[in-house]
Amino acid sequence: MINFDALRDSNTRTTPFQYLVGEKVLTKEQAADVRRDYPDIKQTGYLPLSKLETTGAFKQLVDDLYKPELAEILSEKLSLDLMDKPRMITVRRLSKHGDGRIHNDSKSKICTMLIYLNEDWDDSAGGAIRALNGDTDMGDYAEEVSPLAGNVFAFKRSETSWHGHPSFKGERYVVQVTFLISEEELARKEKRGGFQTKIKRLFRFN
Repeated sequence: MINFDALRDSNTRTTPFQYLVGEKVLTKEQAADVRRDYPDIKQTGYLPLSKLETTGAFKQLVDDLYKPELAEILSEKLSLDLMDKPRMITVRRLSKHGDGRIHNDSKSKICTMLIYLNEDWDDSAGGAIRALNGDTDMGDYAEEVSPLAGNVFAFKRSETSWHGHPSFKGERYVVQVTFLISEEELARKEKRGGFQTKIKRLFRFN
């Protein structure tokens, strides 16, 4: 399903950190099929794939995210060696106000790729991810990437890889794949993610 050639042809940026932006990595029709077969997620935030049902076009996308070709391309584009690194996939359908605050990923994450699935988007309403120049000002950014179907944002974790998006509440389809430093970190994050999922189901944060 993933157009790996489109991802391979994407341009890598090196400031304020190393990242790439891809377009047409999925077609609008493929993204619509994925949304049709999306897990029935009713809470906000990212949920671990291990806690969700995968079927149809959604499963096809997930299968592609586990292919060696993805690790090969991201390794080349982001100056990394990801071939033997474990992957964690997390899934979002709903955002709430307060999501997307300025942050940097933990050192246990080597790189992260976001693949967006939304049919249309108004960036002025929030929700478009930004590669930020620092850790204090959402308005000080190098680039903004709309969460439109087929768009990809992938970055190498570093001390300057600050990112986030203006506040948005509502449907925001995105699948995230993260390469981690070890299987132990994967198990820890999966366990933590499962606990957070249970809490969200109890309280249904909005």
